[in-house]
Amino acid sequence: MPQNDIMIVDDNPANLKLLEDMLLQQAHEVRSFPLGRLALAAAIKCPPDLILLDINMPEMNGYEVCERLKCSEALSHIPVIFLSALNETRDKVKAFQSGAVDYISKPFQFEEVHARVETHLKLHDLQRALKLQNERLEDAVAERTHELAEANDRLTILDRSKDEFLALISHEFRTPLYGLLGAGEIILTKMPSTEENLQLQGVFKRSRKRILSILEDAMLLTQLDIRGERFTVAQVSLHAVLSRAVERTTEFANSRRVALMPPAAGWDLVLGDEALLVRAFHALLETAVKFSETGETVRLSSDILINSSRVIIEGYGRTVPIPLLARFFDIFSIVEPITPGGDLGLAPPMAHRILSLFGASVSVANRDPPGIRLIISLKHPA
Repeated sequence: MPQNDIMIVDDNPANLKLLEDMLLQQAHEVRSFPLGRLALAAAIKCPPDLILLDINMPEMNGYEVCERLKCSEALSHIPVIFLSALNETRDKVKAFQSGAVDYISKPFQFEEVHARVETHLKLHDLQRALKLQNERLEDAVAERTHELAEANDRLTILDRSKDEFLALISHEFRTPLYGLLGAGEIILTKMPSTEENLQLQGVFKRSRKRILSILEDAMLLTQLDIRGERFTVAQVSLHAVLSRAVERTTEFANSRRVALMPPAAGWDLVLGDEALLVRAFHALLETAVKFSETGETVRLSSDILINSSRVIIEGYGRTVPIPLLARFFDIFSIVEPITPGGDLGLAPPMAHRILSLFGASVSVANRDPPGIRLIISLKHPA
C-alpha cells in the first residue's frame, strides 16, 4: 500500500527512471514529469506530499518552479528537495532562498536519497499533524470561549435578577416585620409595669435588635457577593473608622458590663470604604465583647508596618474551641453559643468579607490568659 505521494520533476528520462525505481521499492506512490509547467498543473490538481526537483530544465528551471509553488497558498506547504549537478555554494543558497528544504547533488546515491526523502516526509507529516491539532485547539478554544460568553451573559442576568429579587424580599420582609415589631412594642408598653412584664419587654427589645441585625448583615453579605467589585476604594482615616466603630459598640458593651478601650491617636491612612470598614470593626469589636467576661476591657493596639497597618483587638475571658478556629469566619459555621454574650451570628464572616474587598485580612487566635486576639491587616495607599 503506497505510503506517500512523491512527485519527480526532471527533464532527463534516465534520472526519472532511476528515481522512480528507488522510490517504488520503498512502496511510495510516484508521479514523474519532464517539464516544470506540467508538474505545476498536476500539483494544483492533486498536491503531492513531497517534490524532487531538478534545477536545469527547459522552459522553466527548478528555481522558478519552486518559487511558484511557494507563492501558492494551496501548495506552499509541500517540501521541495532540489536535485542538481550544480555544486557551487551560490547554487545551493539560491535553492534554499527559493523555498527548498534540502539539496541533493548529482550523481546521487540511493541511501542518501532514501534518508533525505524519509526525513522530510516525516517532518511534513509532523507539520500536518501539528497544524491539524492547532486547528482543533482553535476550534475548541473558540467553542469554549463562546460557551463562557454565553455562561457569563446568563450569570450577569442571574446576578441582576438575584439583586433585584433580594432587594424586593428585603423591602417586603421589612414592612411586615416592622409592623409586627411595632405592634408588639405597643402591646408591651401598655402592659402593667410588673417585674415579669419588664423582663418580657427586655427580651422583646433584645430579640428585635437581634432580628434586625441579622437581616442587615445578611443583606450586606449578599450585596458584597453580588456587587463587591463596585464598592469604591479610597484613602480612609483608620483612627476615624475605629472611633466610630467603638462608639457604635459602646451600648452593646455596656449591656454586658464590658469596657472598650478608645483608639489611640496617630493612626495611618488605609485603603477602603469608611462606612464598610466601620461595619467590619463594629462586628469584630462586638465579637470581642462576646468573648469577654463581665468587668473586663476589650483592648485595641496597633503596629504600623512599611505597607500596612495592623490592628489587634483582644477580648478577655473565653476562648474559641480548637475545632472551630479554622472555620471561625465561615458563614453559619458556628451555630451554637460559645460565648457568654451569645451566638456570633454573621458578624465574623461579614467582617471578613468586607476586609477582603480592600485587600485586607483578619485572623483569630486564642490567648493565654483565656481570651481571643483578632488581628486585622490593612493596606496603605500607594
